[in-house]
Amino acid sequence: MSRSVLVTGGNRGLGLAVARALAADGDRVAVTHRSGPAPEGLFGVECDVTDPESVERAFKQVETEQGPVQVLVANAGITRDGMSVTMSDTQFDEVLQTNLHAAFRVARRAVMPMLRARSGRLVFVSSVNALRGSAGQANYAASKAGLIGLARSLARELGPRGITANVVAPGYAHTDMTAAIDEQILAGITAQIPLGRLAAAEEVAAAVRFLASDAAAYVTGAVLPVDGGLGMGH
Repeated sequence: MSRSVLVTGGNRGLGLAVARALAADGDRVAVTHRSGPAPEGLFGVECDVTDPESVERAFKQVETEQGPVQVLVANAGITRDGMSVTMSDTQFDEVLQTNLHAAFRVARRAVMPMLRARSGRLVFVSSVNALRGSAGQANYAASKAGLIGLARSLARELGPRGITANVVAPGYAHTDMTAAIDEQILAGITAQIPLGRLAAAEEVAAAVRFLASDAAAYVTGAVLPVDGGLGMGH
């Protein structure tokens, strides 16, 4: 059956790859975006995930268009990199607000109809750096690590109602974000990856697709790395 899916930050990068993969399976997929047009073939809703009123408006639009959200992919995220000793409170707080607080906010809103239906899928997009840390990204790593604790708490709370909560932890993938990294730095990162390459966005999307599927009905509270082996041992 076609499900109602919402992917936050689904207008580009990994989020777009996830949205397209689920749409290809026949799901009705909505994506949040802050500006510009929605991707072709997807239902777009303008939403600032850090604003509770904007989130509520977005959910109402999605519910009107395609019904209550049955699968939520919390993907929206930002970076504000800098060494910890010089990182401002604003840099730290902005990343936590967008990457962690907002994920909690959209999950809380999505869960209400899921509880009534006694069914639902929550998938949080974290990062390999949540597990291994990253110099210059204390704010980002902390926010992405927080998603793991959030998902596992929700898994315990919501499991009795048939709702699963899982985490995908991607490594470095071919996106606009990695395209902006200096070539020498990117080469150094690639050299640390056992598989010797960056991921395709579609490979990350495949992991999300699995966790959102019926095949993962007995998987909850899990962290699924898609990082080419970069985070092994963490």
